[in-house]
Formats: sequence, C-alpha cells, structure tokens
Amino acid sequence: MTPLPPDPWSIAIYQGPDPLHLSPLAGSHGPVMTREQVTDVRARFVADPFLFPHGGLWHLFFEVLNHDNGLGEVGWATSTDLTRWTYQRIVLREGIHLSYPQVFAHNGQIYMLPETLDAGAVRLYRADPFPTRWVPVADLVSGRLADPTLFYHDGRWWMFACPTPDRHDALVLYHADNLFGSWHPHPANPLRQSSPAGSRPGGRVVAWGGGLYRLAQDCGPRYGHGLRAFAITHLTSTAYEEVDCDQSPILAASGQGWNGKGMHHADIWPRAGGVIAAVDGLRRA
Repeated sequence: MTPLPPDPWSIAIYQGPDPLHLSPLAGSHGPVMTREQVTDVRARFVADPFLFPHGGLWHLFFEVLNHDNGLGEVGWATSTDLTRWTYQRIVLREGIHLSYPQVFAHNGQIYMLPETLDAGAVRLYRADPFPTRWVPVADLVSGRLADPTLFYHDGRWWMFACPTPDRHDALVLYHADNLFGSWHPHPANPLRQSSPAGSRPGGRVVAWGGGLYRLAQDCGPRYGHGLRAFAITHLTSTAYEEVDCDQSPILAASGQGWNGKGMHHADIWPRAGGVIAAVDGLRRA
C-alpha cells in the first residue's frame, strides 16, 4: 500500500461583506474538511468545493482524489451552521477523473456539472434522488474543457471553460437558449490566451450589486497560487468585456499553514449582511 503524499489540499469556509473581501468564517479555525475526514476511500486530498442549501442543511460537494485508483470522485458533506461539517460519502464516481462539481437548481430539478475531461465532453448530471444519486442526462459541449462554469443571465445560459487544461492559460465561452442546448461557441473565443494568471475558472460566477464577477485561478507563479476576480462589463452573444478587479487576487497563498502554498477556488453565496464562500487551500510542508 503506497503512502499518502504530503501537502494536501483541504477546504475551509470564508465570509465577507462582498465577494471581493473574504476572510475565515467567525468561529471556524482552519479547514472544515480534510482528507482525514473521508472515510470510504483513501483520499489524497479534497478540493474544488461547491455549496448548495437544501432541506434545512448546507450541502458541500467537492473533489476527492482517490489515492488508490488516481481518479477524482465527488464527495458530499453536510452542515447546519457552516462551521461543523459531517462527511457523508462518495456520491459520484465514473471510470474517468471527476472534479469541480458545480451544483445548481433549474425548473424544480437539481443538477451537477463536474469537470469530465476524459469523457471528451462537458457532461451534465441530474440528482435522482438528491443528493446521493446522480445520473448523466446530456453532453453539453464536446472537447476536453477544464472547470466548466455555468450561469444564467439575461435570458440565456452561459458557460466558461479552459480549453488548455495542462497549461491553464486560455478561456472560452459558450452560450445557449436552453440548458440542454444547442450550445454555441462565442465569436470572441478565445477570450484569453497565453494568460495563466487569469484564465482557468475558479468557482461559480457571482451576481452582486447589479454586476457579475468571474473567478479565475491565478496560475502565473504556479498552478493554484491564488484566485482573481474579474468584473464582467459587457456580455452578449456577440461581444464580451471584463476588467480585473483592483482587489485581485482575492485569495492567495498565505505562506504558512493549511493554505500556505496556494488557494485556487471559491464558491461564493450572498447572504444577509454579505457573503459566505467555500474555498480550498494547499498546505505548505
């Protein structure tokens, strides 16, 4: 049995007055979910957390890298107060690597859009039932697209993704009238190229204060170094513009502890008085 490597990713809960100013949740010290809490597989790390409130609970879905088969699987945990979390189980595994499990509701159904690179397509799943069983319902876009990020705006569905999963340096956008398609590449593609400091998506698109914010991994120094925020200033089916927020990076390596080496993801949700976010961090040895 091979030993687990050092420096794992883990998950914490942050809060803030707005999406651009995040800090640890009051009463929460360090990560709320680590590989040690995963009980049904030997986890190398946990990362890419997405929140979803349902049935009086906060649900957390995240990548669990299974150390024994080398594949990412989707884990699930629950909480009543965002500070104390109970790991439940793996809820989705395939014969391919899974990560980045964005969960959202649409027309009375709950869906998950994980990264499914080796399927050769962006694959959508539906809960049947929520949250323990997920069935594939459609391949939305073909290709090896990293961290596909869905959002609905101005009567249309939109999807950011990174088409260079090994370099993390390009960004593309797709749009559709209907969740199930047809999906069309944006004529401005690639929106970014040769730009590792702000291309690869790093969490759900955030609607705040009448605007939209795109989160992107800052892989300039190295993969997973930090997280940047971009204000989307023009979004139509024919044009796209954004500006890097002055507050970027909104999350970065702290230099020590559980997130000493890097941070690369946030799932931000508005709530009374500000926002809460599930984030991840890479420990420095």
